[in-house]
Amino acid sequence: MSIKRYAFGHLVGHLPKKEISLIVGPRQAGKTTLMLQLQDYLKKKDGRTLFLSLDFERDMPHFTTQAALLDRIRLEFGNRKGYVFIDEIQRKENAGLFLKGLYDMQTPYKLIVSGSGSVELKEKVHESLAGRKRMFELHTVSLKEFINFRIGYRYEDKLSEYFRIKKAESLSLLMEYLNFGGYPRVILEETLSEKLKTMDEIYRSYIEKDIAYLLKVERIDAFGNLLRLMAGQIGNMINLNELSSTLGISVQTVKNYLAYAEKTFIVKRLTPYYRNIRKEISKSPVLYFNDLGMRNFSTGQFGRYTMLSEMGFLFQNLAYRLLHGKIKDDGGTLHFWRTKDRAEVDFVIDRGREVIPIEVKCREMKEKAIARSLRGFIAKYQPKEAWVVNISLRDEEMVEKTKIKFVPVFDLL
Repeated sequence: MSIKRYAFGHLVGHLPKKEISLIVGPRQAGKTTLMLQLQDYLKKKDGRTLFLSLDFERDMPHFTTQAALLDRIRLEFGNRKGYVFIDEIQRKENAGLFLKGLYDMQTPYKLIVSGSGSVELKEKVHESLAGRKRMFELHTVSLKEFINFRIGYRYEDKLSEYFRIKKAESLSLLMEYLNFGGYPRVILEETLSEKLKTMDEIYRSYIEKDIAYLLKVERIDAFGNLLRLMAGQIGNMINLNELSSTLGISVQTVKNYLAYAEKTFIVKRLTPYYRNIRKEISKSPVLYFNDLGMRNFSTGQFGRYTMLSEMGFLFQNLAYRLLHGKIKDDGGTLHFWRTKDRAEVDFVIDRGREVIPIEVKCREMKEKAIARSLRGFIAKYQPKEAWVVNISLRDEEMVEKTKIKFVPVFDLL
């Protein structure tokens, strides 16, 4: 049984559009599999398709020039409508200009293109294809996709009831996801040893292909050590000078390496929320990992956690991913809040006139409890509501004019 990806429906909806469908994301997140599923979908509807990959030597000659690629496509379709899948476009030099030229020729061919994260893909392709593409980010398997797969899609339309009735099973799946993350190949392996071997291969592929080959990073050891340091302090503010001293590289190199890690979809930077620059910390961001398996592998803790009490920062990282997914399409932004007096709130959703502070607690709360820092934020900004994300408690309480919602993590799905 394959893992259903929610991006599939969005991509199917974009197939009739002339724009290029550009699928980007980390290496091994499932982009090629998703494209092959789209190709099968089109074939069943009698659509004409052609799949080419810059990972295949036999396909490389077709990408020497735009004319050479069009010759190959016309051989397949003539001048009739067809769907052309191009995988691993980041391997093509000046990929953005290459695709722009193809699009501007007004051919009858729909392009569906994928590429792993690289500076070229994120910046130059994005810029070159302005107004000519829609970008679809495919990250590793989400918690919701993972749980639905693990339970065989039996309760896909009534997950909330499943979580309420099957509490122990739900918690076990949550801990499995916190341990191993969402790389599809890792999920599909059945034993810890095979999962570990697969994760090691994914990590080495990322370092060797994205970092060494594509980005020409010379100090691979320093980059790997930086990932390990970041993995050990998720949710903590970045101190560039401290990292520079520990790693034996310049502050500018640290900045470059952090930018590379973000542009290759390994980490995500979270900026602070503030209105009073003098009293609230205004510069240092924090980092979260896009995949918990990659984070755990970087620290040598892959698959080693056995108790929730050990998983506080992992749970906070998961909450980041879930919250980011909730707000990415509604115009909101996600931040954290820290003051020079050391008051802190894990996350703040900012929707302009409305803010929602969010505290994260990795435990099965039995009673309502509100941290002093969250009370401090409420007193300062008087939001309409605040959330306390936890394992199981669902309840409400009023603090002044603010409604505090105790939100089980599964509700964020």
